[in-house]
Amino acid sequence: MSGDVEGELATTRRRGIKRLLIRVFAGMIVVYLLVAYLALPFVWRRSEARHPALEGMPRISRTHDGIPGDPLNVAFIGGEKELLKTFLAARWHAADAITFRSSVRIAEGTLLRRPDDDAPVSNLYVWGKKQDLAFEQPVGDNPRQRHHVRFWRSEKLDDQGRPLWIGGATYDTKVGFSHTTGQITHHISADVDAERDKIVSDCQEENALTDLIWLLNFQRVLQGRNGGGDPYHTDGRLPIGWLDPVK
Repeated sequence: MSGDVEGELATTRRRGIKRLLIRVFAGMIVVYLLVAYLALPFVWRRSEARHPALEGMPRISRTHDGIPGDPLNVAFIGGEKELLKTFLAARWHAADAITFRSSVRIAEGTLLRRPDDDAPVSNLYVWGKKQDLAFEQPVGDNPRQRHHVRFWRSEKLDDQGRPLWIGGATYDTKVGFSHTTGQITHHISADVDAERDKIVSDCQEENALTDLIWLLNFQRVLQGRNGGGDPYHTDGRLPIGWLDPVK
């Protein structure tokens, strides 16, 4: 009888050890999957996000007179062709350069409520230069309101030879006088994050991004005023999207 009991106890112990080994093995598989498919890719993406152009990156643009302009709130990594292709596919229009003729045209459009899909945007400066590209999207037939974003191309490239395009995206709500200079200007919506999020959404809808991460606390000052004296607020995050290479 005692031999049968000892045999049952041994069998029970073996089963317990077997179940323990199965749990340990299953746990190791779960840890492997989490590390290999979530943790390490996240670490690599965070590492890639440290594009050399982000070192010492300004957080806001400036007017020609050095007055703080719009906050910088969206970034892409890739070539100029990829950026152009992405925004044109997402139904954004490239803004005209500011000339006497284009200035007259936008003034007429504002007075006569005549839409202008590629109206110029005023110049703002990052890294000591005006924007390299600007895009806009009209809102109905009202030239006073529009989505728009300026982009500055970094001189520094990543290890694959790609520049970083840092952008300042805002939504124009009306035309009026600047609170700082008295000049005629567009006034912006205070919620600059909404415009940032729209751009990210538009790009994702076109499947134009191979990857996207969000840098937390990019903006250390979460409230401010732009060059026209308009208030704005932000959660401080900066999305960085990798543009799908042009085939």
